[in-house]
Formats: sequence, structure tokens, C-alpha cells
Amino acid sequence: MPSAKPSLELLRALTEEHVLRALMDHRRLTRAEIAGLTGISKPTISQGVRRLVDMGLVVDTGERSSGRGRAGSYHALSRACGTALVVSITPAAVTCECVDAFGDVVASSAVPLERGAGAYAVSRALRAALEQVDAAGTTSSSPRVGRGVRIAVVSAADPVDRATGRLVHLPDAPFLVGDLDPRWLLGDVVEGPVLVDNDVNWAARAEQAAGEAGAVGAAGSADFVYLYLDEGLGCAVVSDGEVRRGHSGLAGEIAHLVTEGPDGRATRLTEVFAQLGLRREGSTAIDVRRLRVRVAEAPTGDPTLEALAAAVSGVLEAAIALADPAVVVVGGEWGRDEDFVAALRRRSAGLTRPVPVAAAVVGDQPQLTGARAAAIDRLRDVIVGAVRSPGTQ
Repeated sequence: MPSAKPSLELLRALTEEHVLRALMDHRRLTRAEIAGLTGISKPTISQGVRRLVDMGLVVDTGERSSGRGRAGSYHALSRACGTALVVSITPAAVTCECVDAFGDVVASSAVPLERGAGAYAVSRALRAALEQVDAAGTTSSSPRVGRGVRIAVVSAADPVDRATGRLVHLPDAPFLVGDLDPRWLLGDVVEGPVLVDNDVNWAARAEQAAGEAGAVGAAGSADFVYLYLDEGLGCAVVSDGEVRRGHSGLAGEIAHLVTEGPDGRATRLTEVFAQLGLRREGSTAIDVRRLRVRVAEAPTGDPTLEALAAAVSGVLEAAIALADPAVVVVGGEWGRDEDFVAALRRRSAGLTRPVPVAAAVVGDQPQLTGARAAAIDRLRDVIVGAVRSPGTQ
């Protein structure tokens, strides 16, 4: 029985998708250039471009190609394609970015937070950051926030409920953001979905992308454990190329795992820092500055570095047993420290199932890097989805 031929509507949608993808990758192209890149005939591409112009997704830039042969008009994505919003909530600040389908940050703002800021303070900071990004958008060639923002991606330095997207407060958590609901807060700003995840998962995705691009880090592995060691403690498990979030989204919360304490006794990981005197006063947050100074300036025989390596190695042993990673990547401000990584490698070499330990290669705001990349990918999918009929999705 012969297979059914694709409908004309389907063929048109596929052509339009090829045109849009080509323009996303190259910013501006003539119809002849699009035909050359896609392998689709020039007449078919010309018809597809014409339909996209009529839909308002593509515009004629008014520029003409030069050189030998017949000049062609350059086409580019229209402003009507919209933007994506990227939000990062950390203990220090709320950062908002508006990005376009090319990956350009067209407007950004960061509003600082006081330590111990609760849900109300974070909500106010988020609103202030959105207003600043909105104001910046009015002076640029991009749409204003709330006018063409298709999707949003939020990174939060707290556990995130997988079903609701609300932030979850766990016992002894250092950052008491509380029961914050980013989806509700952004509901009147974003036209489409709001994707919320914790910062460590986004950082792991950034590290995975860096590995796929040829950096060292996760080395493009589809199976790795990412440890984030900073003021807070976190872990992400990447298996078969996907971050595993668990039933409720709380996978990787390692602070209360039982490991080896400074005195050799079984101790919860978060308590190790209390016993070493490395917590911020009045908080369960780790005093990163004090930790790094002590590690860097420790006299011979100071047990701090080895105690930290022993405690984290115990966590690795549990993660390796459960996740079977190809590599363990260590990130965070003190987690990436060369002396600590070297000590962790030495300690972990004696585990029953040792795996390579590598310092993260994405060191500057990895959670924002990961969230931004996801926002760009999803924005592109939304734009392409505008040309797909229900039967082609």
C-alpha cells in the first residue's frame, strides 16, 4: 500500500520553517542565499518568504546584495517575532534579561537584594528589574517587555516544585525566599509559558552545552553529576542528556546527606561547615570568603582542606552509586578552587567506583547562561510554531 503524500499545507509549513531557521542562524539573507543553504528551489523559497512577510514574521530590510549577478533583497526576522525573558534570582540580586531569537541581550537589569530577603522583597525586586528592562526596551529597536515577550525562563537559588513552579522552603535552607510563585508574578508580562527551575540545574545545562561545544568540563558527556559548592550546596544529575528533576523537582538536594565529618563521625553535609566554623553568622549559608582564605593560607597540618574533600567525597560516593556518571563536574565559587579540586580528586580516587573529577568551565553566572540558552531555544520554537498547522506539530 503506497504511503500518503504530504499535503501542500505541510510542505509550505516545512519550507517556512527552513526559511525561519536560516534567518535565525544568519540574521539576514537573500532568497537565493536561503535556497543555497536549505537546498530548496528558489521559486519555492520565494513563495515561502512572501508568505512569511504577509504573516509579519519576516521583513524586507531594504538592503540589496552587491557583487556579480542579479542583486537580491535582504530579508530578516521581524520585530513581531518577539523576545524571551530570562530571570535569575540569587541571594545577591534579581537579574532580568530580554533576549531575541539571535541570542542577543537587548535589555537587562539587576536589582540587588539584602541578605535574608524574603518573598515580598524578592517580588518587589523582580518588579523593579522588569520596569528597568521595559524602560530600556523603549529606547532600543526591540519590543518592550509585555509587548511581544513570548516565553520566560526563571532560575532560582531555591528548590522548585516541579508541578507548580513555586519555590520550596526546606529546613535549614540558607536562602529564605519562601513560597514565591514566579509564574504568577510574570503572568501579566509574558504571553506564553513560564519555565522555572533551580539554579544548579540550569548551571548543569550550561556546563553540558560547553562540553558539547568542545570545552573540557563535562566533555560533552550525556551522563554526569554536577556539584555546585558555593554559599549554598546543590547537585544536578544529568542522565542520557537530560537533567533528572525527580518526582517533585527536589532531586539533588544534598545538604542533608550523611557524610564524613571533621572528626571522622557521620555528619550531615551542611553541619560540616558549622563544625569547621565556615558558616555566615546567623545563617546556614557558607562563608565563602572565609573558606577560601583558610584553604589558601592554611599552615601545614591544617585539616580544613582535607576535611572538606572528605565530606564532599562522601557525597560523591552516594551520587556515583545511584547515578553511575561518566564524570563529576564541580562548580561554584569555592568548588572550582584548584586546591580543593585537587584534594577532592585525591580523596575520591580511593572510592569503590572512582570516576574522573573536573572543575566546571562555566564559572561566571552559569545559571544565567543555562537559562538564557533555554530561553533562546524555546523562543525559536515558538516562532517556528507560528507557521505550523495543527496537523504538522
